[in-house]
Amino acid sequence: MASETTTESVEESAYGKAARKLIPFLFICYVVAFLDRVNVGFAKLQMAPELQFSDPVYGFGAGIFFIGYFIFEVPSNVILEKVGARAWIARIMITWGLISTAFMYVDQISWGWVAQHFGCTDTEFTFYVLRFLLGAAEAGFFPGIILYLTYWFPDHRRTKMVALFMTAIAVSNLVGSPISGGIMQYMDGAGGLSGWRWLFLLEGIPSILVGVLVLMVLPNSPRDAKWLNNEERDAILSALERDKASKAPAGSKHNLMSAFTDIRVWILAAIYFSEVICFYALTFWMPTIIQELGIDKKDFLKVGLISIVPWGLAAVFMVYWGAHSDKTRERRWHAAGALFMAMAGLIVLALAGKSPLPAIVGLSIVAAGTLGFAATFWSLPTAFLTGTAAAGGIALINSIGNLGGHFGPDLIGRIRALNGGAAEAAFWSLAAFAFVGALLTLWVSRRALARPALD
Repeated sequence: MASETTTESVEESAYGKAARKLIPFLFICYVVAFLDRVNVGFAKLQMAPELQFSDPVYGFGAGIFFIGYFIFEVPSNVILEKVGARAWIARIMITWGLISTAFMYVDQISWGWVAQHFGCTDTEFTFYVLRFLLGAAEAGFFPGIILYLTYWFPDHRRTKMVALFMTAIAVSNLVGSPISGGIMQYMDGAGGLSGWRWLFLLEGIPSILVGVLVLMVLPNSPRDAKWLNNEERDAILSALERDKASKAPAGSKHNLMSAFTDIRVWILAAIYFSEVICFYALTFWMPTIIQELGIDKKDFLKVGLISIVPWGLAAVFMVYWGAHSDKTRERRWHAAGALFMAMAGLIVLALAGKSPLPAIVGLSIVAAGTLGFAATFWSLPTAFLTGTAAAGGIALINSIGNLGGHFGPDLIGRIRALNGGAAEAAFWSLAAFAFVGALLTLWVSRRALARPALD
């Protein structure tokens, strides 16, 4: 009994130390990552009028990020497993920081016949190219972190860690919204540059700096962590081995291709697509939706401050939802329930029109639902994917799912163009995606996940 108590004490100490050392730093990495991904939503308020971008041009450009992300996602995550998290995550962050800053020159490149061939102006084509390259550069970051956390935390501890890490999505919007609005409003004209150019420059540099920090401080695995003593290191490794053994019958071995041929992986990718299409439609268009509730076209800071409401509520709900899922060890209804919640928020948005209070309520419900889903969803694939299968399977789910990030913003842009700026039809369509995703979640988590694990 004393020995078991000692072992539990060492394990608790080890995981407490791992959480304190890793999660805050990974959180910062994701904050700057996500800020570079979505700050185009705020830049659009000033950039689109200046560069004469229509809603379809902006929606397509915002979403093409995810085409580059899709193409390079799986190779990037497999490389991460081979070369180690530290070097690859640093590479990802530094390259995307450099590309993000390049957006300040989006109207300075001439493409000649190339742009004309695609029916674009030079500026539109550069916008599309840079968004594509940004997605290619960032590919592998998020699934890489999810994979990295499997190197440290067993399943029953991981959902809370993922939720804490992923609150960076809400916090990057929570903090980034007023900062982005403030930069555009108060830096506009400084040094002869528009505010949106300063936005890309000042929010791209931190990614480069944090990428350098990754090289200096992030251990590849518990074996490389100098801040763990031998007992703590052994406790973590033993817990991970027990967790892995509990997922599959003895002797069950599968290679990377098993993840690509397993129907569960493809169903989970479809579920994730249904959430992502809603989330990025909301993220890239929220500043515009809020501005059109009656805010002055030049008051970017006010748009940012109002954006704090939905993202702040979503951050609190996300942590609570992930912790509650861990405490009850229930995943199925937590993930599906969050998607039903997002669906309800989208219906509120469709009915709210330009009414400020109902619209903010709808935005808050959608934000909370999509982030609550994100905090609990990743416990589903990691319940049956381990090792190399996890590297490929998680990346495949994330890359296919993130294609929704292309279609969501593009859908709203095209529907707004067809309906004189009204997006109600788009909200109804997105609600249908959330509903189907919730039903698929209930189905796959009850039936398909009961099959053997893939390693």
